[in-house]
Amino acid sequence: MTDRRDFWSKASAEDVAQICDQYKLKHTTPKTHRVILPVADLCTAPDGARDRQLLRGAAFNVHATSQSGWSFGEVATNGYSGWIDTSALGDPPVDAPTHRVASAKTYAKSTSGLKTQGNVTPLSMGSELTVLSEQDGWSKIAWSQDPNSQVLYVPSPHLTPLGDKETDPVSVAERLIGTPYLWGGNSAFGIDCSGLVQMACHACAIPCPGDSDQQEKTLGHTPPAEATPQRGDLFFWKGHVAWVVDTETLLHANAHDMAVAYEPVKDAVARIKAQGEGPVTRHARLTKS
Repeated sequence: MTDRRDFWSKASAEDVAQICDQYKLKHTTPKTHRVILPVADLCTAPDGARDRQLLRGAAFNVHATSQSGWSFGEVATNGYSGWIDTSALGDPPVDAPTHRVASAKTYAKSTSGLKTQGNVTPLSMGSELTVLSEQDGWSKIAWSQDPNSQVLYVPSPHLTPLGDKETDPVSVAERLIGTPYLWGGNSAFGIDCSGLVQMACHACAIPCPGDSDQQEKTLGHTPPAEATPQRGDLFFWKGHVAWVVDTETLLHANAHDMAVAYEPVKDAVARIKAQGEGPVTRHARLTKS
């Protein structure tokens, strides 16, 4: 059976016809839309459980739509298939995104300036924005294609050009310490173990799938069994993943702390095994050093 997460990359014409009939979908030529909400759930089915989340500006290729207001498609960056409420999608600004949020969180405000009042929209690290201009420490943002839409402003120090990649994924993940644990979460408002890995990898321009089992299969290489863990390595368990901070410390989003938190390697290995989730299943290294 085709993994639902890979549906649009692997489904046959028969599979597509079957699911369109099942959900009464209109199959269309794929069209790219972008997420217009701060965070949007990517679900297993219409009104289904959360699989992952997409951030403001994320590109989503819509392949089919339902009369009930859901779009079925795939994330443009990694092909992860799922369902998203159509109201969370819109046409991207005429100009493509130019910057991403690099701080843990920021906001878009309807006025520029430190002390001015204005309506505030929260934004997570990883959100992609189209910057039109910058003045006095504030970046003017294109929010939609509508020329009459409200202009918004974001603090410029919180942004970085999309082409600028970070070099230490652990330092990216550390900005999210204390973020609440959320199953399927991919934002600074709530995140899970694989979301933390994916967000840090994306900031470093490292291709990364959405779920820990996919990450275990595809990320990096496996060093020799006697290799000492080093910063930026990953430890995998069945259904879980953690960043290696140093030889004695892990950083992960976990349900034990219900947050992104540090944990001694020995404690984490013993605790997870005692919970019945078994031993470490893979030690992965993202670099060749």
